[in-house]
Amino acid sequence: MMNFIIDVDGVMTTGQFLYDSKGKSHKIFGPHDSDGLKLIKDKMNIQFISADKRGFPISKRRIEDMGYPIELVPEASRFDFIKNKWGFQNTIYMGDGIFDAPILKACTFGIAPQNARQEAKKSANFVTYSKSAEGAVCDACMEIKKRFLGDHEKL
Repeated sequence: MMNFIIDVDGVMTTGQFLYDSKGKSHKIFGPHDSDGLKLIKDKMNIQFISADKRGFPISKRRIEDMGYPIELVPEASRFDFIKNKWGFQNTIYMGDGIFDAPILKACTFGIAPQNARQEAKKSANFVTYSKSAEGAVCDACMEIKKRFLGDHEKL
């Protein structure tokens, strides 16, 4: 089964960190990405990763509320983590930052949100029509459905 690994911050979220006097308090997730994931969830292994140690409880809450696993993986060890846990052969990866660029190149298919860093967009096979937290993951899921799952049905 194909793996779809998604970086949380800057892909599922706007990438903004909202702080109050107690520290990181909120992240902004969009409404459409969960719908897109429902289109492929029974046909792929979907996994989320985040390097945001302080904000991990926020990400964990949202991702697990949607019914998916999430792991805390620092950017510096992300490439080897994915290589050793899933391999790049059957992996689709979605990321937005400079540390995601080598992974986007190495995996079977790399996806970057429209507002990703230039390094990520240049390394990706597909750049979404939507920005992060505004349906980028939904765009990715529809592209995956068409390219890898043979489903060309219009929604």
